Amino acid sequence: MIRAVDRVALGVVGLVLVVVGGAVLAVGLGVSPPSWWIHDGPRDVLLSTAERTRWRDETWWWPAVIAVLALLVLLALWWLIAVLRRRRLGEVLVDTGDGAGALLRGRALEGVLATEAARLDGVSHAHARLTGRRHAPEARVRLLLEPHVDPAEVLADLTTESLAHARDSAALETLPAEVRLRTARHRAERVS
Repeated sequence: MIRAVDRVALGVVGLVLVVVGGAVLAVGLGVSPPSWWIHDGPRDVLLSTAERTRWRDETWWWPAVIAVLALLVLLALWWLIAVLRRRRLGEVLVDTGDGAGALLRGRALEGVLATEAARLDGVSHAHARLTGRRHAPEARVRLLLEPHVDPAEVLADLTTESLAHARDSAALETLPAEVRLRTARHRAERVS
């Protein structure tokens, strides 16, 4: 979704800039503009003094300008964050041995990996995400551990069971993984 919004937004902004810039350049070079165009000739300015000061005395003008600019800044920040964050892997390329290969949905593999990890002893919740390239995926696994569980045992079980099954089922040579472990909060036990 973000990728599509990103491409459409960049395409629209680029098209507007090219059209307006090309039109201003053409008028500056002497092409006669249509009657509705904002420039009349090469010596014309973008905003005249009357246009710049027209709304200055209205009480709604400056709050409206500030609100529009704030909205533009928030949209630009949202877009920047969406572009910079790591993207989820949509497909994994599975080698079928015949040279053609097959595509496995990344979310399907994530779901299976998270379900298997959640079934491990001592894990109360698991979340998996695939990143990287489709022929060399990487896993990011977050586990919420139950109290009094040895994290080393859970990590060993995750490596030998869940990650190994995911690697083997997708016919991958390796499946590098970043695992984040967190312990579930619990009330202090009463000692008597």
